[in-house]
Amino acid sequence: MESKRQQKFSRLIQKELADIFQREVPHLFGGAFISVSVVRVSPDLGLAKVFISVMMAQSAEALLLEVRANTKTIRHLLAQRIGKQVRIVPELAFFLDDSAEYAARIDKLFDNIEIPPATEDDEETYPGL
Repeated sequence: MESKRQQKFSRLIQKELADIFQREVPHLFGGAFISVSVVRVSPDLGLAKVFISVMMAQSAEALLLEVRANTKTIRHLLAQRIGKQVRIVPELAFFLDDSAEYAARIDKLFDNIEIPPATEDDEETYPGL
């Protein structure tokens, strides 16, 4: 459970990183669109786990490696934006957010389920169906 302070800090980092990915460093990632879906901050505010979603990229994993290789630059840009508001700029750890893929897989599983029509026996066993 995150404290109010952690939640507020997470939202600030998410907003600023989203802006950084869209306006300041898109050239570093070959035109891929990177969105920041979730940021989780440690209780001491020293580490931010950043979950990103990727579109228009050949390989999400390869792009994640690129982002991780540029973590220092991204953190520096973040520091320029929030440096006057916070005492420490947290270390950044990037991860792929696969929740959209996971939801798509679950939807596909539900689409493949065959549900037989109700019979009269079902009506007697489960009244009100």
